[in-house]
Amino acid sequence: MVYDHLLIEASRHRIEVIERFMPSRLKGLYSSGIIWINKKQSLIEKGCTIAEELGHHFTSYGDILDLKELESRKQEKRARNWAYKKLVPLTKIIDAQKAGIKSRYELAEFLCVTETFLEEALKRYIEEYGLFKKVNGLTICFQPLGVIEMLEEF
Repeated sequence: MVYDHLLIEASRHRIEVIERFMPSRLKGLYSSGIIWINKKQSLIEKGCTIAEELGHHFTSYGDILDLKELESRKQEKRARNWAYKKLVPLTKIIDAQKAGIKSRYELAEFLCVTETFLEEALKRYIEEYGLFKKVNGLTICFQPLGVIEMLEEF
């Protein structure tokens, strides 16, 4: 499971992970080497949450709770980008296509992420790369989602 693997990664980096019941609007928090995860989430949601909180550990600094501040929003975006690339890497989209995955629901299940997390990752990839990106000789189209293999003419 993604959550279990990320717990191990957190432990390797000496990050303590604590599960607590928190207000519903809070999925997780990170501060000074400690990640708090809301227990009210499914295991898949917890995986998405811990990925973002690890993203904060690796990419953020200071108090960024006030998202009215531009710098806080930038750091929040960096942490989410880290999580997207960790849980929805482009190579895994290719692997899913090769495995016969056809729908976004199936892709989310294949990647062990929520459909919402997958949609947000794909939107971010469109912001970063445009409608497609070449990876390992293949073209990933983000809208509509698919992988294209171009054959060279001889």
